[in-house]
Amino acid sequence: MGFTIGGIRERRSGARRRGRAAEGTAVAEYTGLWGWAVVPGARAADGNCSCGEPGCLSPGAHPLDFAQEVPAGATLDTAARAWAEVPGASMLLPVGRSFDVLDVAEQAGRRALVRMERMGLPLGPVAVTPAGRAQFFVAPGAASELPRLLYRMGWDDAGLDLRAFGSGTHITAPPSDQGGLGPVRWLRPPALDTAAAPPQARLLLGTLAYICHRLAPCG
Repeated sequence: MGFTIGGIRERRSGARRRGRAAEGTAVAEYTGLWGWAVVPGARAADGNCSCGEPGCLSPGAHPLDFAQEVPAGATLDTAARAWAEVPGASMLLPVGRSFDVLDVAEQAGRRALVRMERMGLPLGPVAVTPAGRAQFFVAPGAASELPRLLYRMGWDDAGLDLRAFGSGTHITAPPSDQGGLGPVRWLRPPALDTAAAPPQARLLLGTLAYICHRLAPCG
């Protein structure tokens, strides 16, 4: 006996049920403690996306069309009940509401994080993906402001491996699997003083750009 999400079949077991309970608790932490909405997302296995679309452009890393998001502020009971309706879904966070995301190569992100902590710069949550990317949570608006900020800092033509995600995009939330590659993890977990009010991108961008430039392959 089993269940499916758009085509990928998974077997029921005690471990699976405990996993779903843990996921419901994680969703409740995101909604109730950090004030973030959580969107049920597809998963990937053996290169196939659970949405069932053969040509899916983002296998295992996009929202499920039929599922409702769990809103920010949802309680433990509400989040657990909502997540029980989408067994096997991954947890996605909508970007552009409480935060935008600056995305860099993991090596650059780790070095920049150490440098910024030593400098005492304000920092929000930082996640690392199995695809080798570090994701810095910053105040909303960073995605639209990034070209202007890089220009003002003189990094606009440096060919940086640095991008921003903003409104209309989603990121995979720890500890969910991303695209069948493995779990997303926290490098710097959210805290009460930064989850709802992450720093402005301009406060971190100079350090991120500098580290990305230093680690860029020589052409």
